[in-house]
Amino acid sequence: MAQGNPLLDDMAKVMTGMMDAAQSVGEEAKTAMRAQGDKFAAEMDLARRDEVEALKILAQTALQRVEELEKRVIELENQASK
Repeated sequence: MAQGNPLLDDMAKVMTGMMDAAQSVGEEAKTAMRAQGDKFAAEMDLARRDEVEALKILAQTALQRVEELEKRVIELENQASK
């Protein structure tokens, strides 16, 4: 039965461990950066995307309503002037 080179086996184990550690450090860095970004946004009183989208829909609805009311006012003014 042929056996592998113990030195290469040990190196492969070390490399695997290093890759796992690097991946773990990357995930921790990503989590820390996200937390810092959230903290920065909270301190700067910035709106989140969902809040901006909700306000955008509200503004569009209000604009449509204003346009409808302007048309109605014109109709009523025309009726009053007859």
